[in-house]
Amino acid sequence: MNPERPDFRTCRWYDCLYFLGFTVFTFAFSYRHEGWANIPRRGPVLILCNHHSMLDPIVIGIAIRRYICQLARKDLFHQRFIGPLIRSLPGIPIDRNMGKDGIQAVLDALHHSRPVVVFPEGERSHTGQVQPLKPGVALLIKRVKCPIVPVGIAGTFAAMSRFMKWPKLAPLLLPPEPSTIALSVGKPIDPARYENMSREEILEDLHAVLVAQHAAAERKRRK
Repeated sequence: MNPERPDFRTCRWYDCLYFLGFTVFTFAFSYRHEGWANIPRRGPVLILCNHHSMLDPIVIGIAIRRYICQLARKDLFHQRFIGPLIRSLPGIPIDRNMGKDGIQAVLDALHHSRPVVVFPEGERSHTGQVQPLKPGVALLIKRVKCPIVPVGIAGTFAAMSRFMKWPKLAPLLLPPEPSTIALSVGKPIDPARYENMSREEILEDLHAVLVAQHAAAERKRRK
């Protein structure tokens, strides 16, 4: 993964996917979002988001008008269909538990002023609620010097949870379904907030922040 800004061809490919994704999700899942202006327009940003579904990377990608880096499990890079797509954007391969290599890859991208999306739960939720965060996230937080932006996504668990093979649509022009999707971007957090916290305190605080953003996204959903 090249941590520098994507080249012209990658940017145009990203733009095409953005407009396609925005159109499809707006009409197929009644997609809504709020708080996009909370994402700094320039410079490095660490974006933390809850994780309910394979749809989440697309949902967050169409909410943020910057060329973001997203983390993905190493094994996904070798899958027949999704692998080439992840590599083309590009994605950052990591272990599920956010090991040293994953942390360094994130720091490298941030060093090149890239916005990086991290799903700190490490895997898709089993219940539709925000799960405990992986310990490696606290190590990452201790080393970042850029704004930390919390993001909440609601509706993707009903739309396509880990237990579903196919998505359940919620078309915009029909009565709302539980699978309508919304996203809420919170205000940036100064990393200095966590300088004197223990690992457990960092994880507890970030979990509470993500729960609050998930609730905000839930309120935003079309119902």
